[in-house]
Amino acid sequence: MRLEELAAGQRVNGITGAGVELVATSWIGGDFLEVTYRDAAGGIGEAFLDRTHESNLALDTGRDDTFGADAGEWKLGVEALRIKHAALIDPMLAVSNSALQPLPHQITAVYGELLPRTPLRYLLADDPGAGKTIMCGLYIKELLLRGELERCLVVAPGSLVDQWQDELWEKFGLKFSVLSREGLQGAVAGTYFDDNPLLIARMDMLKRDEDLQEDLDAIDWDLVVVDEAHRMSAKWGRDGLDRTKRYALGQLLGRRARNFLLMTATPHSGDPEAFRIFLALLDEDRFGGRPTGSTLTPGNDVMRRMLKEDLLTMEGRPLFPPRKAYTVRYRLSSVEQELYDEVGEYVRQGMVSVERIREGDRRRATNLGFALIVLQRRLASSPEAIWRSLQRRRAKLGGLRDELAERGEAFWEQATIRLPGSWSDDPTMEATAEEEAFADEAVERISAAETLGELDVELSQLDRLIPLARRARESGTDQKWLELRGILESAQMTDDSQGHPRKIIVFTEHKDTLSYLRGRITALPGRAEAVVEIHGAMDMRERRRVQHRFTQDPNTTVLLATDAAGEGLNLQAAHLMVNYDLPWNPNRIEQRFGRIHRIGQKETCHLWSLVAEDTREGAVFIRLLEKMEEQAASLGGKVYDVLGETFEGEPLERLLARAVREGEGARRHLERIIDARVGDELPRLLEQRALYREVLLPVDIEGARRRADLGQRTRLQPHLASAWFAESVHVLGGRVQLRADGTAEVLRVPEVVRERARAGTVLNARYGNVRFAPEQEQPATAGGTVLGPGSPLFDALADTVAERYASSSVSGTLLIDPTGRDDSTRLLAAVGHEIVDGRAVSTALSRRFEIVEIDESAAGAAAGLRHLDYRAATDQELTQLLGMRGTAFVDPVSLAMRWAVSHLVAEHTTDVRNSHGAATERRREAINDRLRNLSPSDPVAGRLRHRLERLAEEAQIVSRRPRIHAVALVVPASVFGITPQVDSVASLEVATARTVRDLEEQGLAATSTEVGAVQVDRGGETVWIDVRVGDGAGHRLRMARSDVIQGANLGGRYRLALVDRGDIRYVAAPYGRLRLDKYHQHEFDLVWSSVWRDGSRDLDGKKAL
Repeated sequence: MRLEELAAGQRVNGITGAGVELVATSWIGGDFLEVTYRDAAGGIGEAFLDRTHESNLALDTGRDDTFGADAGEWKLGVEALRIKHAALIDPMLAVSNSALQPLPHQITAVYGELLPRTPLRYLLADDPGAGKTIMCGLYIKELLLRGELERCLVVAPGSLVDQWQDELWEKFGLKFSVLSREGLQGAVAGTYFDDNPLLIARMDMLKRDEDLQEDLDAIDWDLVVVDEAHRMSAKWGRDGLDRTKRYALGQLLGRRARNFLLMTATPHSGDPEAFRIFLALLDEDRFGGRPTGSTLTPGNDVMRRMLKEDLLTMEGRPLFPPRKAYTVRYRLSSVEQELYDEVGEYVRQGMVSVERIREGDRRRATNLGFALIVLQRRLASSPEAIWRSLQRRRAKLGGLRDELAERGEAFWEQATIRLPGSWSDDPTMEATAEEEAFADEAVERISAAETLGELDVELSQLDRLIPLARRARESGTDQKWLELRGILESAQMTDDSQGHPRKIIVFTEHKDTLSYLRGRITALPGRAEAVVEIHGAMDMRERRRVQHRFTQDPNTTVLLATDAAGEGLNLQAAHLMVNYDLPWNPNRIEQRFGRIHRIGQKETCHLWSLVAEDTREGAVFIRLLEKMEEQAASLGGKVYDVLGETFEGEPLERLLARAVREGEGARRHLERIIDARVGDELPRLLEQRALYREVLLPVDIEGARRRADLGQRTRLQPHLASAWFAESVHVLGGRVQLRADGTAEVLRVPEVVRERARAGTVLNARYGNVRFAPEQEQPATAGGTVLGPGSPLFDALADTVAERYASSSVSGTLLIDPTGRDDSTRLLAAVGHEIVDGRAVSTALSRRFEIVEIDESAAGAAAGLRHLDYRAATDQELTQLLGMRGTAFVDPVSLAMRWAVSHLVAEHTTDVRNSHGAATERRREAINDRLRNLSPSDPVAGRLRHRLERLAEEAQIVSRRPRIHAVALVVPASVFGITPQVDSVASLEVATARTVRDLEEQGLAATSTEVGAVQVDRGGETVWIDVRVGDGAGHRLRMARSDVIQGANLGGRYRLALVDRGDIRYVAAPYGRLRLDKYHQHEFDLVWSSVWRDGSRDLDGKKAL
């Protein structure tokens, strides 16, 4: 057929795999024709034809092949469509596809807040330990599965990047790279970000490197996530906004991100102006500019904050247990007191020098002051720590003295060390291994001496102090250790129920003390193998190994740790903790407690803090802890959540340093400050913290449970996925061997599938070990690939099958319903719909994909998995059905379109208008508020007016034409005189009512959701019960495939209730012996008597007598 013969309105074969209707044609020159067409599903497409296409072109002859497709091919093709649209079918696909069970607040965050917002500009500010990394991972996985994310950047503090990488891989199967100098050096210039679309980067690495920022500014990211985002701060100054480098980085990232998610547990430090500046990272037009005096109300469209005390389990119980803290006071022994006084005087003399040096060299004075404070803290830590530190200081300064005497250089020029950038930029950040190493170096080599003579004086002082420290160490009167020993040997360390020793974590600030304690504890009876340690000199992999041993080995009961060890480790296997040393930064007290007070902790958490009451810093700590205990009496464990913020503006470190320097003279002044901060400021901060809080209501818990239950019942993995995968590979010429344990070996991947590998992926010719259940445990050496939506092989197979059988899906097939559920003939259709906004380059706001059954009047109902229960028609049945093509189903696509337009489109559009329109209106109102306070000539006003124009376009909702992906005519078996073996409605109603009564007599809350279906709410967990009626021996139990699949998916939360003349048996795991891997098997026959014998008289498994 020549190109000149093509015209609008014709039906033509040869342009795509199936016939299409030409909508328009346009010549380009004399040999090229651009055509616009509508396919059988109603979708609009375009093609560019030249003379080489003419041999394939032909007018559609109009042959009626409606419902003529092979039923087996049709079912494979429809399942491929379901897989491609899995994120629109499974209400929590990322959960089904991952090895985790999220909590209600995590479900509401991801599926109720993050995913519905397009594009996303959001602050997730739930409390520490709420699992924000889990929420973010679920969000990323959902976007990937929906095809809405290719490039993602996670920006986090350096100490957390390994944790991010591990959790995203272990829990979600997401392989993120970590940005490194080595990687950058090995990449071709400007290509690193292109080659690493899933990337984690250190916040401070990005903020310092302008070349990296330039490369970042050239990349559009689908999603940027910033963890610990409160570190991106700025403040208004005389000349405008004074931005830190981190804040400037945040602005850059916000410009390049389509979706921008900030995460922090401390979004508001009590300063409304700083909070507004922070929110401006999300929306500068809405929150930018100098404060106008109006109250800031961010609204739940831009942030969510849930507090620990408001978080609940699926059962509605508090998620976090109580936490209690105790102060253990002790007095130094006489030898310890002498050491404390002498070293303290040495430190105070040095502090006098700091003030003198500060006038000429501020940086050197800062370094010296830091070294002296570290020395004082080691003095308070243990005799071992101060003895080792003084020895190393003497050796290093002595060696430096000899070297400088020989070279004749000024000593102080060698004694200046630059503070780590993280230390000076953010003194509240967690301790890192770098900072621990710097502290060691500072203590060993920074001195106030400026001449060799002054250095000789200091060396003689050290020569006097070192024997004092050694005598205290060897005296055997370490009172602090004796207090810790008392805790370790107390009755609280024995588990009352099992008699096993409980696990405890001991935090110290110094590695020398850690080693000292290890020696002491392992010398105790029965403790030789009980102790492990984590410190800053260990890499993250080694820390993980120690963490695993501590949490998994019942004989490992004591973990000794420094603050650097606490970074990113979850240690809720223990619920007991000791602060052997109290950190001078109060944030770290909260961070330490947070290692055990986390999701998954079942026990009340206990914290003991050891404090010497006859030391200067000890007196300050005792006053602080006393006031905290007073507040905890009314506020509970919440006092720890804002402890760090309590001392903003008057850092605790500064108060402690003053106590060391000035002693008794400053004591009363410091007590007044602590009383004001903890007594007055702390309650105010807790009140401020609750301003923007959200709480989980019972309706939220119920909604999360319903969503989780539906996802569990209808999930693709493992049963649906494995059977479809094996059959599809076989049909395409490949080979799969399914194993009884749920794993498989792909012996040959079809070549046509390998050719469909998506960009950036390569598919192997075979896979030796795959599995379909993400949660299935594998031996450590087994490895293996999880197959399901999102995995390259699985997705390539779905693409191949859907394309191969696209024409069969739309032309349709005939299916026979043997279940007896419905005695009418109806149309089964797979329908898709998309809604976009009104911008020139539109953004999809919402998509839906539904499989429905439609009657002759275009009324429809959700079909769920019913297509699995239908079989192909026999040749004889096909002959009988030929006459049915003249019925109302003669044009099935038009009938499906009628249903879609009148039902799906209308409901979908209303839902999107209600959610999207309200959010857009809130943004518009906030920008108008800013405009009213600006002069019309202000350049900012022009930008805001332009933003309002864009918002007007975004607010427009445009409904795309529905797309009919597949149709099938479903005919009940009764048409052919076949009587299905089903329970009568009357008998099933009686059996259902009898089952409900029986369960209520067992003390369970049971309700009937429909005839033959009962649900039991057992402490927040739903048990699904399928009721069947029988008459004893010889009776067959016929189960439809969809019922068996849903029962298998629910596992231990499913029962089959057999009712026989008033007697009932509840059968757990009734389908455990069935082979579900035969894809086209639409029903299963069970022997009633055999299943009955497996049953129990009550729901929980008590066997009948």
